[in-house]
Amino acid sequence: MKYWLFKSEPDDYSIRDLATAPEQTAKWDGIRNYQARNFLRDQVSLGDHVLFYHSQCKHIGIVGTAEIVRAAYPDPAQFDENSKYFDPKASFETPRWFCVDIKHQTSFKREISLARIKANPALAEMVLLKQGRLSVQPVTEQEWQAIMAMAER
Repeated sequence: MKYWLFKSEPDDYSIRDLATAPEQTAKWDGIRNYQARNFLRDQVSLGDHVLFYHSQCKHIGIVGTAEIVRAAYPDPAQFDENSKYFDPKASFETPRWFCVDIKHQTSFKREISLARIKANPALAEMVLLKQGRLSVQPVTEQEWQAIMAMAER
């Protein structure tokens, strides 16, 4: 089992949206960054745990957790000419973009803000602090445990 941080703008899709989705499950799609795509396609696996991170909003930070319930499969939006995620270079034989399905696990009572993350020495090497714009990123087990401890405070 591995650990990940997935970023979302809450105006597009929030932890509340996931928590109220049918079966609390949703497709994590629209990834159009090659490094994030490669993580989804090649490393994210069924049963992995996810930190759900709200970005581009007033209260930036980790707001809950989810679990991977379906491993990578071609993102259907890349084939839909009416989608903002349409990719004319993608084909069914050679898809370019992938998605996974996630299931809500927990919503934190309050977000773990980016400022709190930066202030925690145990998180000093977190990818979030090194490659802040990456929408899918690995988290170590130690970082996961530190975040879970912060969520309980």
